[in-house]
Amino acid sequence: MAQLSSSTAPITVVLVHGAFADASSWTGVIERLQGAGVQVMAPANPLRGIAIDSAYLASVISQISGPVLAVGHSYAGALISNAASVAKNVVGLVFVAAFAPDEGERLGELASGSKDSLLGTAQIPLHYPTGPDGSTAVEFAVDPAKFREVFAADLTAKQADVLAATQRPVSELAFSQPNGTPAWKGLPSWAVIATSDRAAGADITRSMAQRAGANITEIEGSHVVMISQPEAVTDVILSAMAGVNQATDAGRRSAV
Repeated sequence: MAQLSSSTAPITVVLVHGAFADASSWTGVIERLQGAGVQVMAPANPLRGIAIDSAYLASVISQISGPVLAVGHSYAGALISNAASVAKNVVGLVFVAAFAPDEGERLGELASGSKDSLLGTAQIPLHYPTGPDGSTAVEFAVDPAKFREVFAADLTAKQADVLAATQRPVSELAFSQPNGTPAWKGLPSWAVIATSDRAAGADITRSMAQRAGANITEIEGSHVVMISQPEAVTDVILSAMAGVNQATDAGRRSAV
């Protein structure tokens, strides 16, 4: 695993989980980053829609003292890019098997164009209350019987069963609300493409990463590549930190 230089220590890495998951999906990466001396935060993603989740994440990041490298998995790729347009202390973005939409794009429409994704065939619609009058809205979970095939094919059946049992449903608004101004147009970006991703779809995440001008690393793995390949994902994050620091140092030298 790559080692962190002392010059990168002030950066806080914020790891944001995606839909149908929670922050524990980053455990292997957190352990390795902390072992390299990195400050890490893995906030809970509300999973209530693009607007609410992006605003919440921007608030979390803005309250961190110092620069932030924002890392998003899956749906959270959209959130880190939206939030970083508001939180001015974000210095870089890392997309892990993640969406990187442009302004006005909707994730549901983008995902429907994937030839690799099986997510649409595995979702179960549910309802959650939105007010005291009994009104409800739609959210989606993944059919536990299809969870491993779609999400976690490179984990054991027992591991996938635990993830399916602890999954957090995501509001339909995550897929239907338009995205805001993407920060990847102005920030350095890195991307991990999980080549066997059957949830977001490797074809979609790859094309978005290319459009964003991200530094791309392809890793053989499922949609939860940060669980199955935590060291490889950690190395990409450490490389991103080093790249951000090099750019910052170069900027300081040119300003002198």
